Amino acid sequence: MIKVTVFYPNEEGKKFDMEYYLNKHIPMLQQKLGAALKGGAVEQGLGGITPGSRATYIAMGHLSFDSVEAFQAAFGPHAKSIMGDIPNYTDIQPMIQISEVKI
Repeated sequence: MIKVTVFYPNEEGKKFDMEYYLNKHIPMLQQKLGAALKGGAVEQGLGGITPGSRATYIAMGHLSFDSVEAFQAAFGPHAKSIMGDIPNYTDIQPMIQISEVKI
């Protein structure tokens, strides 16, 4: 199992429309990625370890797939439309990491 995580750094002066992300972007991802998408989660950053400090990431999206190949096969044909939707909810440059789930 692999996890694709999209991190949105919590940068001063940047916007992130969580309502759009949850109600438009994520359903679009689910539709386009189809059965290859095995699960997902969305997290909204609340704060850092020190009381009152800013969260490192304003949001994180997690998508699970059986393999890197399954992710690439599902994402590739829709990459342009998926990535093209980003400006509709944020002006933050997302960071993406693919990880192997161990536990």
